[in-house]
Amino acid sequence: MVILTGAGRAFSAGGDLNILDGSIGPSAARDYVLEVSEITKLICNMEKPVIAAVNGLAIGGGLSFVLAADFVIASSEAKFCQAFVQVGLVPDLGGTYFLPRIVGMLKAKELIFTGKTIDAFEAERIGIVNKVVDPGSLQEAVEQLSSQLAQGPSSAIGLTKSLLNRNINRCLDEALEDEAFAQSICMQTQDHREGVRAVREKRKPRFIGA
Repeated sequence: MVILTGAGRAFSAGGDLNILDGSIGPSAARDYVLEVSEITKLICNMEKPVIAAVNGLAIGGGLSFVLAADFVIASSEAKFCQAFVQVGLVPDLGGTYFLPRIVGMLKAKELIFTGKTIDAFEAERIGIVNKVVDPGSLQEAVEQLSSQLAQGPSSAIGLTKSLLNRNINRCLDEALEDEAFAQSICMQTQDHREGVRAVREKRKPRFIGA
C-alpha cells in the first residue's frame, strides 16, 4: 500500500517555474519532463494500490499524479486545476492520458483549455475524487481504506490493477488473454483457496497475501 499526500498546505503546486521559465532548451526540457514522468509510471506500474490523500491544492503535474492514483480521498478544502494553459504549456506527466479517460473528452477539454480551478465536491461529482471528507478526518479516512485493502488478497488486487491499466487500450481478445493468464496465477495462491473455504464455511476470509 502506498499513500501519496502533501507535506504542507498543498498536495502539490505543480512544476518549479524556476525550471520552466523558458530558458531551458528543447532537449533538456524533454529530458526533464520524461524524468519526472517516471513517477507517473511508478504509480501506475507498481502492483500495490496507491491512494492519493489530497490535503490541499493539486495543480498541474500534481493533479496528474492524483489522476494516476488508484484511489483519491480529498479534504473538503482541496482544489484541483490543470493550470498549464495559464503559463503557455500543455499538460504533462499523464494529464492528457488520464483526464479524458476519467471525466470524458468534453469535460477534459474544458478543464485543460480554460485552466479553471474546481473544488473537491466538483472533482468528486465528475469522477476525479472517490470521497470528500472534512480536513480533520482525511488521515482517518485514508487509514480506513488502506486497512481494508491490506486485508484483501494482495496478489489478486495487484494483478487486477495491472489488467485494468493495460486493457483500457487493448482489444477484447487481448484483454481476455491477459485475464486468463492473471487468473491462472491467482488460482494457485493460498488466498484463493482461503477465499473458497470461507465461502463454503460462511465466514469472512483471512487473506495473508500469498
